[in-house]
Amino acid sequence: MKIRIATRKSALALWQAEHVADLLRQTDGVDTVELVPLSTKGDEILDRSLQKIGGKGLFIKELEIAMADGRADIAVHSMKDVPADMPEGFTIACVLKRANHADALVGGKTFDQLPEAALVGSSSLRRQAQLKMMRPDLRIEPLRGNVNTRLAKLEAGDYDAIILAAAGLERLGLDHHIAERFDPDQMLPAAAQGVVGIECRDDRQDLLDLLQELNDPVSSVTTSAERAIAFRLQANCQSPVASFATVDGDSLTLTALVASPDGSRSLKKTLTGSAQDARGLGESLAEQLIEGGAMDILAETVHA
Repeated sequence: MKIRIATRKSALALWQAEHVADLLRQTDGVDTVELVPLSTKGDEILDRSLQKIGGKGLFIKELEIAMADGRADIAVHSMKDVPADMPEGFTIACVLKRANHADALVGGKTFDQLPEAALVGSSSLRRQAQLKMMRPDLRIEPLRGNVNTRLAKLEAGDYDAIILAAAGLERLGLDHHIAERFDPDQMLPAAAQGVVGIECRDDRQDLLDLLQELNDPVSSVTTSAERAIAFRLQANCQSPVASFATVDGDSLTLTALVASPDGSRSLKKTLTGSAQDARGLGESLAEQLIEGGAMDILAETVHA
């Protein structure tokens, strides 16, 4: 079997696609694997927020078009960029073992060492809200572009510090830039942050069967639970919603946070249940958040 991988052209996306390609080449039944690099609107439009141009789905739409018209067989994604509501005809066939889930502070100084009213770069309202919850004095300004572009802006002095996903920096060998990794008690990550997922058409049973060999069972459980939160809350790419799950034997512990962009209001809850009902646990926790007023908090994002 020949497998063509649709991927974005950024260094991180290409690393992830090559990583999946290497795994596939070691899989029985796969003869050749080739990459199909594509440019997406999410990569091209950098002067406006994702919320204003259509959300993180813009990073994967072109890849799905390539699969739909037969130019590619699968697509490789950072799962934190994949909308909770998958488009009809497509599915996440498998997820790989989770890398580092943490958000990382980049800029030479640790979080406590940042000066009063320091300027921090991040376009994520989830990160912004939690930064403001810890340090209301901080100024948060948007920061878009690939990892190297963001690091260059930091180096140029545009920001005192920036926030990036630790997993991306580590995969690219850039983790020496990290001043501090936030633990989940400080900053809850985005749903499935650090997880690489493989998407294909849902009618490609041959691929669905093959890709199951690459599926990591623990990552599958945590991803399902975390993404169920975003799905039930109808959270989009810019919603200040965070979730993080851990598995201990047959037990799954899931924590989720909803906050206003300025950090003035927040709601955080934790639930433990069976790992065999990961999605159900996520939905139950989402209902608890809704009962606690989550939708009112999220409404502030819309009107911000």
